[in-house]
Amino acid sequence: MRTTQTWRTHRSRVLRSNSTSAEDLIWSELRGRRLGGLKFVRQCPVAPFFADFVCRENKIVVEIDGGTHGTSAEIARDQQRSAYLRAEGFRIFRAHNQEVYDNIDGVLDTLLALARGEVACADIVPAAAPHPNPLPVKCSDGERE
Repeated sequence: MRTTQTWRTHRSRVLRSNSTSAEDLIWSELRGRRLGGLKFVRQCPVAPFFADFVCRENKIVVEIDGGTHGTSAEIARDQQRSAYLRAEGFRIFRAHNQEVYDNIDGVLDTLLALARGEVACADIVPAAAPHPNPLPVKCSDGERE
């Protein structure tokens, strides 16, 4: 049985009340077992860390990364955190805020594939920005757009 730790409960509540719009968007798709019947909780304490979302049953940690995960120090901290969580038996799923906004269906499909064991871990990196001068597309009638 888990014991309650008041400071962890308080910290989880604070994190939930300050969630990003990308986290809110993902949560609207995960809550209430909406994704493949999987039970997720948000801002869950996992040892010394707080994970954005956790499926305890399948030992999956979901992290939605924003702009604060771009410096070398932050990347190193994320790698250390991921290594710790993997050592505890968790599989890590990472997606960037922009990917959630642009391709939430793809993010959810990949997360479901991870839960089903079809992939071992999943880091979703944002798609490359479109080229500022794309090549013309050939239409079916031979004309160019």
